Amino acid sequence: MAIKFQYNKTSLQDLNKQLQIRVRALPTIKNKETALRMEVKKAKDEAAALDRKLEEKIKAYDYMARLWAEFDPSLISIKDVEVSVKKIAGVRTPVLDEIIFEISDFSLINKPDWYFDGIKVLEELAQVAIEREFFNRKMHLLDHARKKTTQKVNLYEKVQIPGYEEAILKIKRFLEDEENLDKSSQKIVKTRQQQAEEATI
Repeated sequence: MAIKFQYNKTSLQDLNKQLQIRVRALPTIKNKETALRMEVKKAKDEAAALDRKLEEKIKAYDYMARLWAEFDPSLISIKDVEVSVKKIAGVRTPVLDEIIFEISDFSLINKPDWYFDGIKVLEELAQVAIEREFFNRKMHLLDHARKKTTQKVNLYEKVQIPGYEEAILKIKRFLEDEENLDKSSQKIVKTRQQQAEEATI
């Protein structure tokens, strides 16, 4: 990225200001990147743990496979999922507050007594599956923000800060050269004036 500037003191001041903004912001952005990296790992670990928990719960009910054929899955449905938002390192992430299930009426006489257990099992499985989806979503949101923050760190560290430093150095050298030329030309003019005065005497 080429930084546009002019060879004057105003441009030098502007570039110094821009450089200081980036130098001061860089540690904060790096801290944000580190925090996001840790949160992504936490969310990933939690999602993996919930995956394992879901698999274990499903395996635990394998012995009931024949009974599930008799079960009516339409008895239970999800009425609502209550969600809130939590900011993590400036990123809005979803938080699962509560899952509200709706259980249809059924005849206690015509259905087996294990139906209540079946409903409870389905509630548990749905709870874990929905939690897992929330942690996956959280992980993706945080990872996207982390990638953008990493890009910004790289932009500042590898492109903008060195670019501003180089531009400032060029302006300073130009102004120093201009000042030296000005002084030299003043000396030459002064020497010629002295020589002219001496020649008239």
